[in-house]
Amino acid sequence: MSILIVDDSPSMLMSVGMTLSATTLTVHKAESGEAALATLQGGLKPAMMLTDLNMGEMNGIELVRAVRKLPGYAFMPIVLLTTESSQDMRNLAKSAGATGWLTKPVEGEALLTIVRKLVPAA
Repeated sequence: MSILIVDDSPSMLMSVGMTLSATTLTVHKAESGEAALATLQGGLKPAMMLTDLNMGEMNGIELVRAVRKLPGYAFMPIVLLTTESSQDMRNLAKSAGATGWLTKPVEGEALLTIVRKLVPAA
């Protein structure tokens, strides 16, 4: 089983990846929404996806919308990791199909808790 992390910050990808090494999940990383979408279209079937909200051309909400349109991804848990905390943004993410929302900086234990809740086999 795997998880896909999407963030345009190499340090965030590394940090979240290291935290997730405590799980049984194989960690895949993408540095943009476009790269994540290409990875999924290329056949990766992760158990879950964590994505940043504020990225270059394709933001996290646009990525969630695009992923939800792909065959087989309607119910995959997608959690946004972001510095944004406004209720309007949370509502927008939820309406786009996001499963959850974590505000950065996220504590390692809190991240592991939500991953294990959404992917019990992790």
